[in-house]
Amino acid sequence: MNIRAQVSSVFHLDKCIGCHTCSIACKNLWTDRKGVEYMWWNNVETKPGTGYPTQWEDQEKYHGGWEKNGRRLQLRLGGRGGLLGNIFHNPRLPTMDDYYEPFTYRYGELISAPAGNDQPTARPVSMISGRPMEIQAGPNWDDDLSGSGIYAANDPGVLHLSPEQQAQMFAVERLVMFYLPRICNHCLNAACVAGCPSGAIYKRGKDGIVLINQDKCRGWRMCVSACPYKKTYYGWATGKSEKCVLCYPRLEAGEAPACFHSCVGRIRYLGVLLYDADRIETATMQDDKDLVAAQRQIILDPFDPQVQAEARKAGIPEQVVEAAQRSPVYLFVKKWQIALPLHPEFRTLPMLFYVPPLLPVVSEEHLGTQRLVDDYFTTLENARLPVQYLAGLFAGGNTEEIKAVYRKLMAVRIQRRRITVGDVSESEVAKARELGKVSAEEIEAIFRMTALTSIKQRIVIPPMLREQAIEAGMDPERYKQEMGFGSRRPPKRRW
Repeated sequence: MNIRAQVSSVFHLDKCIGCHTCSIACKNLWTDRKGVEYMWWNNVETKPGTGYPTQWEDQEKYHGGWEKNGRRLQLRLGGRGGLLGNIFHNPRLPTMDDYYEPFTYRYGELISAPAGNDQPTARPVSMISGRPMEIQAGPNWDDDLSGSGIYAANDPGVLHLSPEQQAQMFAVERLVMFYLPRICNHCLNAACVAGCPSGAIYKRGKDGIVLINQDKCRGWRMCVSACPYKKTYYGWATGKSEKCVLCYPRLEAGEAPACFHSCVGRIRYLGVLLYDADRIETATMQDDKDLVAAQRQIILDPFDPQVQAEARKAGIPEQVVEAAQRSPVYLFVKKWQIALPLHPEFRTLPMLFYVPPLLPVVSEEHLGTQRLVDDYFTTLENARLPVQYLAGLFAGGNTEEIKAVYRKLMAVRIQRRRITVGDVSESEVAKARELGKVSAEEIEAIFRMTALTSIKQRIVIPPMLREQAIEAGMDPERYKQEMGFGSRRPPKRRW
């Protein structure tokens, strides 16, 4: 058993209102420099939709992530020879059109224009060339366009549905959408780490955060292609790649990452997980439909005395084990099993999990009626958002994983309906609990964690032990090297 600690997170999609406050908080803090205008380390997408960059989920186009080759994994980009052969011409990179050409406006023309009969305008100009341009795309360009024939219809997940299911999703009276916030997943089996020819990308041993050493980065951009989530970006002004660093300076000071702290909907949960690194290879070699269950098996019970003993042998501090015991991520992912990884078939073992949106699963039935409980599976199968679509996002195509999550979420909704409204019978509640394989106590715990938690319960930051290491006499330069300082310049602002 090779126990390690990983800072992980859960996003509850039923609570996301698509306000983009998280994106702006990240943009203001980390990507307000020249050459990073198009970088959105945190972005919020409308689903169904093509996302950012366009159709990032289509690995037939981008060749990101891993694939099984016999009894071993290999990057979709190919082996070492393939990577080196494409260093000077990589056809798998997103183009500027897949992102958007950064632009601004000539605001000075509004105040310096001479007097006249026409209203002066601020023409858009490219932030790269400085020339006037016609704006054709931008960040979140397809926001809320879930029924569009351009964006939603070209969602790779929609294209995999049957014609009947697509027709169901795009019927005007049944249109549905949800928001999908995305940051770097800080994967256990990160493809960007394996794809970097210069070895500039690494995982911190203390907490598993994936960082890019700016001194080693040579701008080959293989990390951009290798990451199937397209969360590594190339800075055209510096010639270096950059990505989400999970605000590690804030974490080391005991503060939540900026996007977590600013989240209006309180959808974000953060905590530390203990996992067995020896199981990674086995987990990534499973069939697509078994990947979610295999990833759960990697996560260890922090209350298990044997796990605690092995953690001590591995040098994990007691305070980190205690933080793992209070981790909301452990509850969502391992205990309640209602949070799932995004596209597990990429085989990177992402450490960002999502509670799927319940949404109008019961679009035509009244919540609490006898028919709802009796015809529950029929209602779920005929939901406005097809289960197959969600399974393609969060379960490697395994619809049973999505159904299991929805049974629990529906049980929570039905039991709370009886408590708050009182129009549901006890027998219906009991049947919902039986279907969801969840107890009344667990339902109450899920409800409280999703609706009534304080920020200290939602965000449990493991101690980074920075002060203890310095007080113990560790050389500051050695500490910086071990903790990953210098992987990018620290932000200008103070928290």
